[in-house]
Amino acid sequence: MHEHTVRVTTATGTVEGFTRDGVHRWRSIPYARPPVGPLRFRAPQPVQPWSGVRHCHAFTNCAPQQRWYTMIGVGKYQPRGEDCLTLNVVTPQDAPGEALPVMVFVHGGGYILGSSALYDGAALARRGCVYVSVNYRLGALGCLDLSSLSTSEITIDSNLFLRDLVLALQWVRDNIAAFGGDPDKVTVFGESAGAHAVATLMAVPDAKGLFSRAISQSPAAGMVRSQEVAAEFARRFAALLGAGKQDAAQRLMQASPAELVAAQDRLIEQGVQDLLGAFPIGPSFGDDCLPLDPMDALRRGQAHRVPLIVGTNAEEGRLFTRWLKLLPTTESMIEALLAETDPAARERITRAYPDYPKREACIRLGGDFAFNSAAWEIAEAHTRHAPTYLYRYDYSPRTLRWSGLGATHATELLAVFGVYRTRFGALLSAAGDRRSARRVSREIQRRWLSFSHAGVPGDDWPAYAETDRAVMVIDSRPRVEFDPHAERRIAWQNFSLAR
Repeated sequence: MHEHTVRVTTATGTVEGFTRDGVHRWRSIPYARPPVGPLRFRAPQPVQPWSGVRHCHAFTNCAPQQRWYTMIGVGKYQPRGEDCLTLNVVTPQDAPGEALPVMVFVHGGGYILGSSALYDGAALARRGCVYVSVNYRLGALGCLDLSSLSTSEITIDSNLFLRDLVLALQWVRDNIAAFGGDPDKVTVFGESAGAHAVATLMAVPDAKGLFSRAISQSPAAGMVRSQEVAAEFARRFAALLGAGKQDAAQRLMQASPAELVAAQDRLIEQGVQDLLGAFPIGPSFGDDCLPLDPMDALRRGQAHRVPLIVGTNAEEGRLFTRWLKLLPTTESMIEALLAETDPAARERITRAYPDYPKREACIRLGGDFAFNSAAWEIAEAHTRHAPTYLYRYDYSPRTLRWSGLGATHATELLAVFGVYRTRFGALLSAAGDRRSARRVSREIQRRWLSFSHAGVPGDDWPAYAETDRAVMVIDSRPRVEFDPHAERRIAWQNFSLAR
């Protein structure tokens, strides 16, 4: 039961949340006007003020996606709908007098699934921050650049989800002080596609000054495209809806969210088959929102020069041998992936995995292709311009090791969000690992919070530099290693699917 209610007055109206388990929570506060009707496929508009008290006790819609991705409990699903541009705030009940650092979480899910409701920031808030989690438009409605299909009557804007995230960060800047947060100490952090979004925001001019630090947990590779490739994907998407160039915009405005999600899933299947240089869903560069390819911006020092933590998990690829089989984790998929590359590059990459094409080497190669190559590239580029910290998350309780998953993709979230202290976490760490799981969780939370306070994730974590390439290995006993996967890192340098 809710213990008692708590109210805060924002720039656009009063919001009522509730207090439970030592934290105040507000759920589904709108930060934009609903992007429905004529606002579908348009840049988000600031939320309109309301009178009276807005009740923010329950989660409202997540972005349209397949229903099975929206489970929030046994037999319980979050409602889906286009009116989804909301955020959640969690603050400690006994906050100190001074303003607290703010941690803004961008969820992952390949830019096609996920919800802010799944990431409860109470454990972080109790340790001394204001936690915010954000919904943004997903898939065809937000992360597929259809702007090339615009007509004189119907305008379709590009990079909608990035514009959503910028507006959410502007909301944080303008309102977070009322919740006890410090708008000058905002850390934006995310995992997987959310980590990719964080790295991309560093190259979005309108995001300048909206965050002072960034954490990118397992950023994905191959998620950015040029305007030309985006236009080709848009043309294919329209064709999947049964539309040509002339009537595409009209058809997009009339299609139901379910039709758009179904067409987007077919587009992804096609893209996996013919590898048009990138996954079809995600940001495109060359517009006012994202002028440069984010990696080029990072290399040139034209990205926001904020301190950055970036890293991956030791066994990223294993998750994708069971679910979402989009990664090349088998010999046939890898050979198809490398078929178009220069033979010398193919040789260099496969040689970096001595047991290739054995199964373990294939899984490792697939994980490096999808995640480690991006983290290495980001660290190499950004460290020339701002403090950069690279990590590898190795910890896995025996239950995850026995299941064959180990420290796979997304398992660091269990530690970051304090899941090991919950009933579910107790099951995961049941085989004598409870103490180590909780210790690792405290450790990573301490580092993330130290970074959000001061821009440094602990005195014992050296910044990444080209001279020694220090990597913090997060395990039951943390340690620093220097360039631990040099051959694999070098093998992926300058690799690109674009053609």
